[in-house]
Amino acid sequence: MSRYLITGASGFIGRRLSEYLSSQGHEVWALLRQPGEGIWTKTFCCEIGEDPLPDSLLEGVDGVFHLANVAHTDLTGSDVERYWQVNVMGTKALLQAVADAGVSRFVYFSSVKAAADPGEECVDERWDQMPDDDYGRSKREAEQLVLAEGKRSGMHVCNLRPSLVYGEEVKGNLSRMLQAVRQGRFPPLPEFGNRRSMVALDDLISAAWLVMENAKANGQTYIVADGMGYSPRELYEAMCKELGLAIPRWEIPLHLLRFCAAAGDALEWLVKWKMPFNSQALMRLTGSACYRAERIQKDLGWQPQHTFFDVLPQIIQGLQSSELERGVGMDSRNV
Repeated sequence: MSRYLITGASGFIGRRLSEYLSSQGHEVWALLRQPGEGIWTKTFCCEIGEDPLPDSLLEGVDGVFHLANVAHTDLTGSDVERYWQVNVMGTKALLQAVADAGVSRFVYFSSVKAAADPGEECVDERWDQMPDDDYGRSKREAEQLVLAEGKRSGMHVCNLRPSLVYGEEVKGNLSRMLQAVRQGRFPPLPEFGNRRSMVALDDLISAAWLVMENAKANGQTYIVADGMGYSPRELYEAMCKELGLAIPRWEIPLHLLRFCAAAGDALEWLVKWKMPFNSQALMRLTGSACYRAERIQKDLGWQPQHTFFDVLPQIIQGLQSSELERGVGMDSRNV
């Protein structure tokens, strides 16, 4: 039995990783922002990047999975400093503590956003253009810190760059889209022909375990994606079918979407408040973000086992369970 520390262990990915490690007979310690319940043997609390790391955090730890970060949100103004404080300085402090404690293995959960958006190309790790936003730059700098510490100390290190992760209890844009489709608030988009990469949560967990254990992963950075290219229209139709909803015969025209996005931008400028639909939202609907995970497949033999369409029933079931726990009823025809 080995002992592993997971930072950000209470999050969407961290909880599933904790469950997996525990199921394999390993002891799991958790570093959390605030007290929480889980299957962890031991928990510690601190604001990484702000507070000193707790005493004995790394005592007897064999490996660290570092997930704690400020996620890709719309921080603006002075708030963007949190990206650097948590994602960069927090990672730096943790790496130093890990090296000092003699921990031998470290896996960093980065993001495909650590490189610039690839446009219409489908790219692999050789696409290494610098990102143009603060979040992406902070993730790139953290990756570089990880690789540098590996070279300096001889520690086994690896960076994972997941594409958009889907699974039961998923949060973020996918959850919001599913809610909007279920409530009839998501417009029937045309097929733009764009492709966006994603990966199943359980497939990401299997990749994380491989790079922790396999010596070939040392010093590497791997994209993790399921090999499919999803368009928003395909996701929309799949959600409608799984929810038992009729797919509308009409589609909202692109020129109307552009008009609404421009109106959202104008309102943001006037009221200084984030609008639910603007040019950035339109770009996410019409643009591509396609990534290839061939390197991790070739080096480590990793193979994705799931697609979004396979996992969608579980996602909907998770949404139903969550709403029932909160006392929010779901329309029976939609479940």
